[in-house]
Amino acid sequence: MNPLDNVTALLASLRMQPVDFEALYAGKNRLTPLESVELFLAEQQRLRVEKQNLLRRRRAGLPAEKTLDTFDFGFQRSVSREQMLRLSDMTWVEQAYNVCFLGPPGVGKTHLALALAVKALDLGYTVAFETLDNLMKLLKTEDISGVSKRRVRYLSKAALVIVDEVGFLPLSQAEANLFFGFISSMDERVSLIVTSNKGFDEWADFLGDATITTAILDRLIHHCEIISMSGNSYRLEHRKSIT
Repeated sequence: MNPLDNVTALLASLRMQPVDFEALYAGKNRLTPLESVELFLAEQQRLRVEKQNLLRRRRAGLPAEKTLDTFDFGFQRSVSREQMLRLSDMTWVEQAYNVCFLGPPGVGKTHLALALAVKALDLGYTVAFETLDNLMKLLKTEDISGVSKRRVRYLSKAALVIVDEVGFLPLSQAEANLFFGFISSMDERVSLIVTSNKGFDEWADFLGDATITTAILDRLIHHCEIISMSGNSYRLEHRKSIT
């Protein structure tokens, strides 16, 4: 076994990342032994952070990565770039504050939620994304499915959880109770971003219980930035026909 193979095997046994030594030390022939070790360890740290970032992104489950730069603030004027830039510093996550985007379909609620999620990931926060429909499936099968149980546990340990499409489908009484339990478990501990096509005054309609609705909203909006959006659907306005 040649020296490179020996080093590669040692790195694997120590659970360290493989390194391109030729590239790392190219043009650095005058390094002292201590400087060589320092450079190697710095590269190990960089590779480890990179691996952790990729893992967090995969576990987040974002349907797409969006940015504020790709959001058309000229078309959607009910929210300002300045308002979103203020939120993108993510300091509110440290205080377990919430953000709610309310408005009709197509106005950019999910785009903005995903842009904040990407920013949080870039800053090193643990993020998770679920539609309300899928969240209900997870909560209803948590006791019988290992996959669901692990995902719910991951949600509970995240710094930021996005719950998308709240209000698109009505919930049964049992599902409304599960949603209340979920919101309560997150309260003042995990930040939530919620997108909904319904105003808060309409939530009792799809939750089916005024008391549950009041209890959920009491916890959700106690410390919360509420962004009400309006206007036409961006997708419909910019639809493309088959040619």
